[in-house]
Amino acid sequence: MNTVYIALGTNIEPREDHLKEALRLLMAHSEITIEKVSSIYETAPVGYTDQADFLNMVVHVHTSDSPVELLDKCQEIEQQLGRKRGVRFGPRTIDLDILLYNHENSKTERLIIPHPRMHQRAFVLIPLYEIAPTILIQALGKNVKELVRELPETDIKDVRIWMQSGSVEE
Repeated sequence: MNTVYIALGTNIEPREDHLKEALRLLMAHSEITIEKVSSIYETAPVGYTDQADFLNMVVHVHTSDSPVELLDKCQEIEQQLGRKRGVRFGPRTIDLDILLYNHENSKTERLIIPHPRMHQRAFVLIPLYEIAPTILIQALGKNVKELVRELPETDIKDVRIWMQSGSVEE
């Protein structure tokens, strides 16, 4: 089985429902087992800021899928939940990003592992830290705890717990 971490984000209401449904759709695939779910965090938008705040979380899964097979499933879930790709970093019903896949370091036209901007994003690193603080990001030579320490304090303060882990129906 492959060990994978996936980030989920949404800023179109009903935000909590979109996260729950994305988790349900992930679990509906027999090749995917959800092992751990972070708390849900609320964060201000990054990049395109004229939009609603996001709810973000990270899940740890085991899967027999290849990275591309998993990417296809994640994009299928985004489509099922009405994701429309328009403005880069713009509003979305749901976004599923593969952050880490085992300890792979790969780049294809469709997928870069580890996620190329994850180390700059408090809204990804803080939920990941909650469920896997010591996991090593080999491409960066640092673990998640070290990456969180390097984040600007203002970025960390902008990531607020919205719902504790265990409160989301799994």
